[in-house]
Amino acid sequence: MGFPIVRHRRLRQSTGIRNMVRETHLTVDDFIQPIYVTYGKDVKSEIKSMPGVFRFSLDRLQEEVKEIAELGIPAVLLFGIPETKDSVGSSGFAEDGIVQEATRLIKSWYPELLVIADTCLCEFTDHGHCGMVHTTEVDGHICGDVLNDESLELLVKTAVSQAKAGADIIAPSNMMDGFVQAIRAGLDENGFNHIPIMSYSVKYASAFYGPFREAADSTPQFGDRKSYQMDPANAREALREAETDVLEGADMLMVKPSLSYLDIMRTIKDQFDLPLVAYNVSGEYAMVKAAAIQGWIDEKKVAMEILLSMKRAGADMIITYYAKDASRWLAEK
Repeated sequence: MGFPIVRHRRLRQSTGIRNMVRETHLTVDDFIQPIYVTYGKDVKSEIKSMPGVFRFSLDRLQEEVKEIAELGIPAVLLFGIPETKDSVGSSGFAEDGIVQEATRLIKSWYPELLVIADTCLCEFTDHGHCGMVHTTEVDGHICGDVLNDESLELLVKTAVSQAKAGADIIAPSNMMDGFVQAIRAGLDENGFNHIPIMSYSVKYASAFYGPFREAADSTPQFGDRKSYQMDPANAREALREAETDVLEGADMLMVKPSLSYLDIMRTIKDQFDLPLVAYNVSGEYAMVKAAAIQGWIDEKKVAMEILLSMKRAGADMIITYYAKDASRWLAEK
């Protein structure tokens, strides 16, 4: 064999060398832990399709938040399951709504822990859609359309109520056209011009959301969300969605889900100079958990490899149900 022989393995021969030349690093500062809060007393109920993830009533919430804070995780993403639902999701923007009450408690216990409020209506509407709907009956079946502009008014009310409760970041996930501009204007008009918007800019109509819909009790009662969430086949459309949010004033962009959309994440990262958020969604978590329970995979190694792939694809932050476990695993090194 002629000289020079390229010896790539020289930089892989020991742990020390591999650590020094490693290109991508995960830290606890990358993680955002989702939390589900619900009504009732003394509730800590495990979500069947998401082993290790629980719904907490407000009187049990502190034990979860304390653990998160002590691990050094910088932020939580709040989802609420209300006691009552209606056609406009009024409990989502009520002053004493479940997310608003949880936010006040968390900020009183741990002021430095960032509270990100998911701004959507699907958990709060009796029809399970992310805004107001117009329904009709066709051949005995309920059909309906989600009303875009009318929904924006409700989403603004929700965002403002969350900011008033103390949320540090507003994260609108509804995918209505114009939602970032509307929420930005609403926040600014109410004195919250300092509150950033973490936009669910590129949110696909994905089958990976199944366990979340159990957790948040948000399954649509008719139809689906394909008229407002993106077609998984489309990549160029993701650029248009992200560009619109940038022009409307988003401070952070998100791709959801992430594991099957790493190419989209890299494209968004390369095109836009804003922080990028990956959402390691419920179905991605559930698949790893299920295989680990069966003994088919090494849970720690697989979970960390997935999170590392998202960071490598360009994520600055990762919303993940593995935030607590990953933080412990990183501390073991």
